[in-house]
Amino acid sequence: MSVRKSVALLPQGTVSDEAVRYLFRNEDVEFVYCKMIADVFQLTAKGETDWGVIPIENTIDGSVNLHIDWLVHEVDLPIRAEWVFPSVQNLIGSASELSDDNGQWDPSKITKVMSHPVAMAQCLQFIRSKLPHAELETLSSTAEGVRMVKNNPGKGWAALGTRLAASDLELDILEAGVTDHDNNFTRFLLVGKTPYENEDAPLRKTSILITLPEDYPGALHQVLSAFAWRRINLSKIESRPTKKKLGNYYFYIDIELSLDTVLLPAAIAEIEAIGCQVRILGSYPSLPFEGK
Repeated sequence: MSVRKSVALLPQGTVSDEAVRYLFRNEDVEFVYCKMIADVFQLTAKGETDWGVIPIENTIDGSVNLHIDWLVHEVDLPIRAEWVFPSVQNLIGSASELSDDNGQWDPSKITKVMSHPVAMAQCLQFIRSKLPHAELETLSSTAEGVRMVKNNPGKGWAALGTRLAASDLELDILEAGVTDHDNNFTRFLLVGKTPYENEDAPLRKTSILITLPEDYPGALHQVLSAFAWRRINLSKIESRPTKKKLGNYYFYIDIELSLDTVLLPAAIAEIEAIGCQVRILGSYPSLPFEGK
């Protein structure tokens, strides 16, 4: 009899929750909800869950540096998969409280809007055009904002959050899709000590960290050349401080190739030969969003 797997993630009703339900839509997995991303990492690192789910990059806001630093400096958890999921925020509240006589939501009745600061920033154009008078309050998650609205009826409060949160708490979508950009997607990582495979993945990727030798001028050029002449595509390269010395950086690189191939290990060996330190963060399936 197989043991049910478990996954740690951010609170119920968040985009992380929607994304995880999408990834495991055909599997029986236990969801362990955490208030903070640190709890997701720590539960998974201690082996209390098989995997953790980490939002790592967003179309609008770019990389989530705090989460990258956790992955690099605080825990040793291999990346097991990546996938993208749309980050769609909606204006949520009680329609009976916040609508006019024609059944349309009335902006003048909304006194406060609550959400996570990232979600709030992604909906600023909507807020400025429709709710410039409303007080804005940032909370630890979008789901927390929806819960605050649910628990405080009659105050004219609304939240920016997911359809999932509105459904779970039996609130109404006053206006759907209020995110400023329609192409707002978030890239998620599945990390953990338990292997995860998806045979339907159209692409496999590898993520590595490279630290350059301090006394080697042109080392980064040599690193990139090792990939270039082999025609290995890098989908992302980003520098982050090593936290050891001012001006000392490592390079986080996503590679569109599996570590099981011939070319990639050869490129890594060439990079190490010039004195670079290479750390493999994971070689894993990359799953595109295919719609609900």
